[in-house]
Amino acid sequence: MPHNNNFQHATYTRSDPGDRVRYRTFQQGLEVDSPGWSQVMGQVGSQLSQAGVKGILFFNGHPYVDLFGSARLDEVGGLKRGYSRGVSGLESLLALLRPATNGIYHSGDSIHPPLKNDPVSLANLDRMAKEVGNFTTTYVQGFAKAIRQNGLNSMVCNRYVWSSVNHHLGRVEAAVELLEYLGNWLKEDFFEQGGRVLLIGHGHAGQILALLSNFLSAGDAEARPGVFEVLGRYWQACPDKSHWLDRLEALYQLVSDGRLLNGVIVDIVTLGTPIRHGWDTSGIGKLLHMVNHRSIRPDGKRWLSKMDLPQIAWELPYLSGGDYVQQLAVAGTDEWPTAAEAQQAIEDFRDIFEPYDGFERWLECVRRSTRCHNDGTCLLIDYPVQPDSEPREHLFGHGCYTESRAMYFMIREIVGALYDESNG
Repeated sequence: MPHNNNFQHATYTRSDPGDRVRYRTFQQGLEVDSPGWSQVMGQVGSQLSQAGVKGILFFNGHPYVDLFGSARLDEVGGLKRGYSRGVSGLESLLALLRPATNGIYHSGDSIHPPLKNDPVSLANLDRMAKEVGNFTTTYVQGFAKAIRQNGLNSMVCNRYVWSSVNHHLGRVEAAVELLEYLGNWLKEDFFEQGGRVLLIGHGHAGQILALLSNFLSAGDAEARPGVFEVLGRYWQACPDKSHWLDRLEALYQLVSDGRLLNGVIVDIVTLGTPIRHGWDTSGIGKLLHMVNHRSIRPDGKRWLSKMDLPQIAWELPYLSGGDYVQQLAVAGTDEWPTAAEAQQAIEDFRDIFEPYDGFERWLECVRRSTRCHNDGTCLLIDYPVQPDSEPREHLFGHGCYTESRAMYFMIREIVGALYDESNG
């Protein structure tokens, strides 16, 4: 979906991505904060600066929620209607996906969605999750210091947390908020027109970035007015201090006229983002996806996940295939709101975004075993995640990307894939 994607859902294909996919094995290398580590991080910072990168935004949500989207699966089928009968192992798999039984969600956690991108929320998230699927303030400050330590660049590094309300309405509202944040950020910190900003999104935050790419589509995007219209109707039906239509209209004009970014190019990296919303590459710069993956299929198709029903229910606790959230939280998975107005907005968005065929749609997409998004370069990386730890410590292979020990590896691979001219 290189151009004019019009907010359409991604497709699930088992075809070889060809030269869009590369395979890596995680190597931590030098100890974090050691003199050698600081030196190589400074070199990477110089490369980013030479590529025109003026700012980096680290972007994530709440890691201890319904990551697998099992709520909607139960709402439309699952065990409630017996759809799992006749598919061996599926009942055990659904039990592993549910927040009440997968060991990830705790009702007593200090913070729950919707999150706010404010200092209090960030501090609470850091205390609770630390570096598990969460770019901590300490991480971002340490990263900024390391890449600037040679004094040759003044790159701005910020942190952003999205609401983590993971359904169509919640994601659209999150994308609107991110658009506004980016417009203000660029005005405050980038005084000259041009240059690049790098957005690095973990997990479901990558869905917000996919929507962002569709909002930023060059030219007259056919579906964009409809998305704003659906959101506007919902805001009218549910008045709130942030739900004022003049705000929405002003943003629509900025996006439609191409004035929001003031000539700055947005490059995007996703970390373990499940394949759902399609990408529109006409309004963004470079696009890269990094996925925890183990190439151990017996058929030699290294680009597909090692996810084969019914064995998945047995292998998932041992993390033998990589990031299971990225594999399983595909089409058909979501939270489901209780408010009738929100449910109607989701139905309206679904008419624009994707065909929805219930529980069977999810089952069909999962069985495709697709790892790589339709657009952008994909790095399939074997991360050493320990299965003998608690689910809250590894998120079934989904929590490894945001650890400090992986910082240099991540940014080195990003620079190599996006900004190294020798790689094309």
